[in-house]
Amino acid sequence: MSNSKPTSEAYKRWDAEFTKSKLRDDTLFKTVSSEDVPPIVTQYDMKDWDPEAQLGMPGQFPYTRGVHPSMYRGRLWTMRMFSGFATPEETNKRYHFLLDAGQTGLSVAFDMPTLMGRDSDDSWALGEVGHCGVAISSLRDMEVLFDGIEMEKVSTSMTINGPAAILWAFYIAAAERQGADRAKLRGTTQNDILKEYIAQKEYIFPPTPSMRLVVDTIEFGSTDMPLWNPVSISGYHIREAGSTAAQELAFTLADGFAYVEASIERGLKVDDFAPRLSHFFNAHQDFFEEIAKYRAARRIWAKRMRYKYGAKNERSWLLRFHTQTAGCSLTAQQPENNIVRTAIQALSGVLGGTQSLHTNSMDETLALPSDKAAKIALRTQQIIAHETGVPNIADPLAGSYYVEQLTDQMEAAAEEYFEMIDEQGGVVAALENGFQQRELAKAAYRFQLELESGKRKTVGVNAYVDKDETIEIPILKISPEVEKLQVANLQEVRRKRDSKDVKRTLAKLADAARSDTNLMPNFIECAHAYVTLGEMVEVLKDAFGEYRETAVF
Repeated sequence: MSNSKPTSEAYKRWDAEFTKSKLRDDTLFKTVSSEDVPPIVTQYDMKDWDPEAQLGMPGQFPYTRGVHPSMYRGRLWTMRMFSGFATPEETNKRYHFLLDAGQTGLSVAFDMPTLMGRDSDDSWALGEVGHCGVAISSLRDMEVLFDGIEMEKVSTSMTINGPAAILWAFYIAAAERQGADRAKLRGTTQNDILKEYIAQKEYIFPPTPSMRLVVDTIEFGSTDMPLWNPVSISGYHIREAGSTAAQELAFTLADGFAYVEASIERGLKVDDFAPRLSHFFNAHQDFFEEIAKYRAARRIWAKRMRYKYGAKNERSWLLRFHTQTAGCSLTAQQPENNIVRTAIQALSGVLGGTQSLHTNSMDETLALPSDKAAKIALRTQQIIAHETGVPNIADPLAGSYYVEQLTDQMEAAAEEYFEMIDEQGGVVAALENGFQQRELAKAAYRFQLELESGKRKTVGVNAYVDKDETIEIPILKISPEVEKLQVANLQEVRRKRDSKDVKRTLAKLADAARSDTNLMPNFIECAHAYVTLGEMVEVLKDAFGEYRETAVF
């Protein structure tokens, strides 16, 4: 441990004692990202560290300490539980249940056919309808999903990417059918297609036309939907695919900068759209590493937006983000342990200054959450908010030698990745080269080797295992009748709608797709005509083609 840094006598004594100490040999002294953790960090490790430049104050550039001066004293984070299953009718009941339990925002999970732009009666949808989220094929489904919920008064997030613009159009049309003013609608569409090519693989079209659709939503949002976040630049799925914290940070922000540059190239002024860009991060297991990641993200974004892209509006400098606890950290073994994991992860998100939070349910490795599990997950947030005292002070870990060192290291690691991506010609060129995918694969492989060696421990999996374990928690099961009912409802929509209106609006969409016009007005017009998701996607496939990934090894 001895080093040449200036030290105190106390440090020298500690160093000598530590060097003689016997350390545990069955444990990795590394973060979840496999980065070495020093046994101690002191003021002597903080050479040239300037708190004024690197920290500032909450609500002040570079926003390391948070985006609002009052932080949670002014307003708690939005408690937004991700929810969707079976039919729109069933999910609507869950939404009312969660709102009655104190949830403050809605977050829609869609099933796999919807995520891939296919209707519930598509042959490719067989067996998948309603299983990993709610099935939405038309405006009718969106109307039922929000029945009895005033859409103008609730903030809604939708986790949808490839067909995000179309699902947003369904949402807008459903709200307008309620009599809502679209300009007053609040919420977020995830709509981050770049991370789909990198991690989650739920893409439909090639990168270039997909980027066009994203910029269409950004442009439309800046003119017609001033309270809506048209893109939630998402590191969550990058982390779930096996990335390190630094990779999640770097690849997420690089994707965000790519959207900024594409929007500027479209002719948009940065301050007209940047204030409505939001982010979405994972809250993983390593408590301090996650907090440092969030703090570094704010600082990097603020500096880039101000100095590289020339944003003058301070709101353009703010990195606002939603956090979800780490689904990949949950275990099927001893599932009640997931309540503890989720609570710790949620606390890191709050200490890191999140604006919105979803806490995973204990049963999510086994099935979609039951009512009981979802309520426990929500109560976890409410206990942090009202019983711990944590929200009373902004950025309480500021000045911690370890946290500040980690924050600086996160920023430096991200900057290194930005350089590597730029050298390859940008984000799209890099992902087409398989760069990000290979980096994720290497990180995931390294983590798995550590787990299998036994030095990285997961309670209930390779440590403190119950040999005769039986799972005694309620599990939500999706009945086969769900698909039959959803298909029947969709066929009824097709029978009742005006076929001439459908043909007319689809023809207009096809013409627009082959031009450079913004497609959002066409999607909304099609939605009001009860054109289905699959029908609109097929028109776009004819114009854009479909993407087939080149395998990366």
